[in-house]
Amino acid sequence: MINKIQLITYVDRLGNGKISDLNAMLSNEFRGLFGGVHILPFFYPIDGADAGFDPIDHTHIDDRLGEWSDIQNLTENVEVMSDLIVNHISAKSEKFTDFIEKGNSSEFADLILTKDKVFSADATKEQISKIYRPRPGSPFTDFQLNDGSEVAVWTTFTSNQIDIDVNSAMGQAYLENILDTFQKANITMIRLDAAGYAIKKPGTSCFMIEETYDFIGELTQKAKSRGIKVLVEIHSFYKTQIEIAKRVDYVYDFALPVLVLDCLFNRKASNLIKWLLVAPRNVITVLDTHDGIGIVDVASENGIPGLIADEDLDEIVEKIHNNSKGTSRKATGAAASNLDLYQVNCTYFDALGQDEHAYLVARAIQYFVPGIPQVYYVGLMAGENDMKLLSETNVGRDINRHYYSKQEIDNHIKTDAFTSHQKLMQFRNTHDAFSGEFEALETAAKNLSIKWTNESSWALLDLNLEDMTLDISYSGANGESTSLF
Repeated sequence: MINKIQLITYVDRLGNGKISDLNAMLSNEFRGLFGGVHILPFFYPIDGADAGFDPIDHTHIDDRLGEWSDIQNLTENVEVMSDLIVNHISAKSEKFTDFIEKGNSSEFADLILTKDKVFSADATKEQISKIYRPRPGSPFTDFQLNDGSEVAVWTTFTSNQIDIDVNSAMGQAYLENILDTFQKANITMIRLDAAGYAIKKPGTSCFMIEETYDFIGELTQKAKSRGIKVLVEIHSFYKTQIEIAKRVDYVYDFALPVLVLDCLFNRKASNLIKWLLVAPRNVITVLDTHDGIGIVDVASENGIPGLIADEDLDEIVEKIHNNSKGTSRKATGAAASNLDLYQVNCTYFDALGQDEHAYLVARAIQYFVPGIPQVYYVGLMAGENDMKLLSETNVGRDINRHYYSKQEIDNHIKTDAFTSHQKLMQFRNTHDAFSGEFEALETAAKNLSIKWTNESSWALLDLNLEDMTLDISYSGANGESTSLF
């Protein structure tokens, strides 16, 4: 993967809503800012129950966005990443509706994961209670077949997202067909969405069990045989991230967003530095994504300390709510219909109290830590919480999924805040030092210093946490020391 910043975006929520328009913006308004783009689900339909993460047809582009030739054109300018939604299909898909009509006589019966494929009829409440689900309630939904009988189907996320049996021959063929489609379109990287939930086994949590690691490893090899690299999305205890990183091309550094907030809120870098010393290096770094700000990624688990003490973590969450003037509280937990157990739904700009300097500092830290930086489209716009969209949908994550008109984009790129961010991004993409060696320097307790060195090239971030003074210096063309700002 190119060692440059990536954009992560929905096509229909940034500008005119076409893949061709996104391609044009990357060549014009956002020229030089991104070496790659992760396009969030662009499959049919983009407006299902979970913003495209419940595809009716995973190999068909929603006609409102464009067609596969538009993706191929985009790949000529930037690397393109796509989601492979591993765990489920839409309840409205032909495959599931055929199953509802014909039951076990359906040609797709082997694909649909029913409760009885995992648990016997005498499964105990204790066994069921061990299942980890990211939302409250049962992981099963009862559906009535056309013959009047009922069947309990695995629905880990919502009743419109039907879990598939990835161990069946049909499940494997389903996933490989998607990989073949991506290969033809010149997509060079995929994100395995919801892969941690794909393997179910009685007596376990059915989340990131040993067999899950094996499944992810096997699917990764199938992708790599097609020239496609793999990013795995797992919100989990930090040691799980370290372990899964050994088996795939890339994982997310989901710990970073809260560690940066800890650094800026509490004016200390100790937790962040401790993480950087042990963190995987094959990571995609983020501050914000289409989901919320992950809490489980830094929290303790089963009495084992996390990256931030739980009591401090509670204070950070409360600070986010206060900084957002309570708007994030209306989108998180029981306040919204998608009850995320491990996330705070809030834009990163609002989490920082709309402080433009603090936001630039946060991005500078992201761009200096090891990994390939990824910037969410709302973060690129320094977006505020979208309370209007939240009120319309009552989906907590929609607070951070604003639909930006072309006029809003044009207005934002004229601001001083964007100009500073743009300068920082271009620096991260072009300076030789970031292809070298990383070092977190020993400094005073209230300082954070990060340095990159590549032979005679170097770049240094020095942040005074007491007064939030940021200095970025680097080696110039003739070896002289130069300041970015």
